[in-house]
Amino acid sequence: MTAALDHRPRLASQVVNGLLAIKPLALLAKHQARSMMIKRAESIGVYWREEVKQLRSRGEATEFSSAWDAELAELTNPALQYPDYYVTSFHAYEQGNLGWEPAMEVEVAAHAVHARIWQDAGAKGDAMLRQSFHEALRSRLTDAPHSILDLGCSVGMSTFALQQVFPQAQLTGVDLSPYFLTIAQYRTQQQSKSPVQWLHAAAEATGLPDESFDLVSAHLLFHELPQRAAIAILQEAHRLLRPGGHIAIMDMNPQSEIYAKMPPYILTLLKSTEPYLDEYFALDLETALIQAGFHDVTITRNSPRHRTVVAQRNSA
Repeated sequence: MTAALDHRPRLASQVVNGLLAIKPLALLAKHQARSMMIKRAESIGVYWREEVKQLRSRGEATEFSSAWDAELAELTNPALQYPDYYVTSFHAYEQGNLGWEPAMEVEVAAHAVHARIWQDAGAKGDAMLRQSFHEALRSRLTDAPHSILDLGCSVGMSTFALQQVFPQAQLTGVDLSPYFLTIAQYRTQQQSKSPVQWLHAAAEATGLPDESFDLVSAHLLFHELPQRAAIAILQEAHRLLRPGGHIAIMDMNPQSEIYAKMPPYILTLLKSTEPYLDEYFALDLETALIQAGFHDVTITRNSPRHRTVVAQRNSA
């Protein structure tokens, strides 16, 4: 038995999908989505262009190619074969996540996207979202985890947030983009944070030892996955967790009325940047977790448009 894989989008999504299949319209939608995020960021005091310029200036002071690329080479796993679903356009970047531009814009983009989750949250919205996730997670844990794996860690925002909540834990961040991991490592050094192991690997095939973590966390990862990858990652998380360990997934809530009532124009912009959104919305995540070997699945609405799903690996 497998989790129901219903790929059929709603009628509004089908119309949007038809529009996005026309390449000039897709490119225009991506451009509009990006412009809207930059404008929103700067309207709340997050100066997108200036923040990115500062990151780039670090490289320019010592020749960009040598400053960043040497660290990139250290973190890159040359033997890694990227999954086909990953080598595509994400978030209005034609190169997807494999480039300096998306890596250097992740942080400002997160502040822009999360600014309107709660009314008047503004630049605090991102921190509020992460806090709401941690509150839902901690309500399920009887003991603080000693070792945490952050899947799809990006530039480390989710990893550093977990580190603040569980300061005694050893953390490992896994991501498919070595560019993201290079920024994460730089932020670790810049902010004098405790060491984190940054690993360039696929979340569904980390290569890490069996039963080596107490908590596996995935923050805003699953909506960027086709269902086959999502299910493979759940199976990998089960392998990596010690008996009684927990998996925690914080992501968009398909049951939120916000998405059901989203105006077609905004839906088009959103879907132009998220190629697997229909598959994520159709995935029965609770059933998929149970089939991967988890039990005691709880789903908490932690924001008007996000949910936290926590499950436990069987003790035996």
